[in-house]
Amino acid sequence: MTNSYASSDDTEVAIAGACAGADVVRARYGQRLTRIDKGSGDFATAADVEAEKRILGVIRAARPDDAVLGEEGGQQGAADAVRRWLVDPLCGTLNYAVGSMLVAVNVALRNGPAAVADPFSGEVFFTDGKTAWVRHDGLDAPLVPTPATRLVDVNLDPPFPSAPGFRAVDLPAHPDFVERFRPRVVSTTLALAWVAAGKRAAYVTDGGDLSESVHFAAGIAVCRAAGCVVTAIDGAPIGQAGRGLVVAADAETHALLMSMIRSRSQCCHQTPVDGPPQPW
Repeated sequence: MTNSYASSDDTEVAIAGACAGADVVRARYGQRLTRIDKGSGDFATAADVEAEKRILGVIRAARPDDAVLGEEGGQQGAADAVRRWLVDPLCGTLNYAVGSMLVAVNVALRNGPAAVADPFSGEVFFTDGKTAWVRHDGLDAPLVPTPATRLVDVNLDPPFPSAPGFRAVDLPAHPDFVERFRPRVVSTTLALAWVAAGKRAAYVTDGGDLSESVHFAAGIAVCRAAGCVVTAIDGAPIGQAGRGLVVAADAETHALLMSMIRSRSQCCHQTPVDGPPQPW
């Protein structure tokens, strides 16, 4: 393989990697693909594996000394490397396997540039670590988050590690949520990029430390650079002390969602008088 990206900056390497993975995902769409069982109902497909290999080829050509953590291949390179790429070659594998195009390809340099590619729209959402843009048909436009759609994407997948204090699956039933927002379930971190682009007002998921997750790192980086409000579900910074993720287009939307989440937590930690606590 020629070293065609050796002179590129890290942002272009992230974009090139994400686009290379997206090319594979798009080309393999609709084919009967071998499934690789990961246990607990999770699986990868041949498209996941091939896309990751293509992304790694781009990164190795441009940055041969960097380490990589891939969703399918795991850690490659020195575990204590200062520069490490986080790669999710096909976020939304279940969607993809049943013929849904709601998927994303995520490539991020830890604490640096990142890119999220939509293989089917042709959009690439990216950041140099300071500003955020979307590239489509060769043109770049700044990402401008807005809550105008009032659509909030909620990850409903179990397990729910913060239960009973909080379960993302309960959020759409909160009366304040019903009054103000409309839930959507994309089931891929493409929805994170959509918050940055103004296609979603917010995104909420339960979970542990997502700060260096191959699934979330690129989307979080893009959202932060676009000016979104990004915290854990308890309002703390994302990291070991903060679980899950709340990303909102603006401070008002974030405050509303945090109020709903906290009301759920307070409800579930009260001593029941007439039976178990109700959802809200």
